[in-house]
Amino acid sequence: QVQLVESGGGLVQAGDSLRLSCAASGRTFIMGWFRQAPGKDREFVAGISRTGGSTLYADSVKGRFTISRDNAKNTVYLQMNSLKPEDTAVYYCAADTGPIVEVDPKRYEYWGQGTQVTVSS
Repeated sequence: QVQLVESGGGLVQAGDSLRLSCAASGRTFIMGWFRQAPGKDREFVAGISRTGGSTLYADSVKGRFTISRDNAKNTVYLQMNSLKPEDTAVYYCAADTGPIVEVDPKRYEYWGQGTQVTVSS
């Protein structure tokens, strides 16, 4: 049974930073971060390969967010800087058993419960 547990969300002001963490059980997966704002579809934010050597970002977060992983701790991080009100959403981490980072949420087999990020203007 694979379990993903996110933490680190909260309420911040525009321009602030937050770091999300996702602790995973089981073997090493391709990992992704997604977000879903009220009334919107779940969207890809960032993904990272098993070794951490390859990353992918949505254009909307490129240059502001950084995804990383510590395989010794089975944990994936999302460092979010220069936060904007439009970053407000529930953020989910997800695990994919496939070979490459995917942007389609349907390709991810396992999901965490989500953590709320709210950015005030």
